[in-house]
Amino acid sequence: MPTAESSQPLLCVNLRQTLGSFQLDCEFVASAGFNILFGASGAGKTTLLDCVAGLTTPDGGRIVVGDRVLFDASQATNIPVAKRNVGYVIQELALFPHLTVEQNVEYGVTKLSRTQRRERAISILREFHIEQLRDRRPGKISGGERQRVALARALVTEPRVLLLDEPLAALDAPIKAKIIDDLRRWNQAHAIPILYVTHSREEVIALGERVLVMEAGRIIAQGTPHEVLRAPRQETVAQLTGFENIFDASVWLVHEDRGTMTCRLPGSKPKTFVLLETPLIRAQPGSLLRVGIRAGDILLAIVKPEGLSARNVIAGRVVSLERRDMIISAHVDCGVEMEVYLTLAAQEALRLTPGSEVWLVIKTHSCHLMAK
Repeated sequence: MPTAESSQPLLCVNLRQTLGSFQLDCEFVASAGFNILFGASGAGKTTLLDCVAGLTTPDGGRIVVGDRVLFDASQATNIPVAKRNVGYVIQELALFPHLTVEQNVEYGVTKLSRTQRRERAISILREFHIEQLRDRRPGKISGGERQRVALARALVTEPRVLLLDEPLAALDAPIKAKIIDDLRRWNQAHAIPILYVTHSREEVIALGERVLVMEAGRIIAQGTPHEVLRAPRQETVAQLTGFENIFDASVWLVHEDRGTMTCRLPGSKPKTFVLLETPLIRAQPGSLLRVGIRAGDILLAIVKPEGLSARNVIAGRVVSLERRDMIISAHVDCGVEMEVYLTLAAQEALRLTPGSEVWLVIKTHSCHLMAK
């Protein structure tokens, strides 16, 4: 555990909690900065935050910030919510509609003198660029401004840990990015652990210094965004992070001299298969794996391309085309059915229709291998 002199306290969590048929059982250490909790709905992310905040009492385990024990089941230690010094912002915000922006922020530090409350509130409002809104009420400001007020109210208490449960989910990307920049600057000065819950892969990539992936109450993967999302080792993580194509595969040939291997994907028809060149991993011929390929990493051509660096050029036939906003989702039968994303302009230029003969182009390093 960190010493009392640590300038950047760690949040150390080891807890167990049973809620009906759901069991939370996780252990991790969060350092100063953004620690992203990523997972599907029902994975236990909010329950975990509630345990850290003290809103839910775990059945067992320990929660420590720096040298301070917030919860220890074995020692019957359970610090009350009001004394944990943990900031918590949820999507619903719960600002007081009858109070001004300044009064909402000051509510977090009611034990200080009037002068101290005012100075602390104005300082944090200035840091989040909403000082000019101090006399207005929440109903008279925009959604992005309300989010800034909620963050200011949580941070005015100078917490040792900040919990954020999808607080920016309803905001447009540009507004969200500006708020995140302000929060990042604030934390450069204060250096506290931030647990940030999101379903958005884009937010994970943009924000995360560390990612914790949750499934069914457990941490199933953790590391940098690149380690966890761009090269997932578990199929669950691949599904969460946008791998639309996931197939059974077996290692057929190993090409150590060129750092690749050839995998066989069982075809949709009996006794058929598709060959795919993938990155080399520690595996012997015959080993069973799963291969994930993002729909956006596959190119389509209407004539067989030549002279490419991509090692996989596979003949196929368009099964269906579906428009999704400004993207076309094409399902192509190439022995297995693959989903491919195209722009509207690309579909028009290629004149694709169901039944069109095409070629799929897939780079070796677009094929991500996972344990079966």
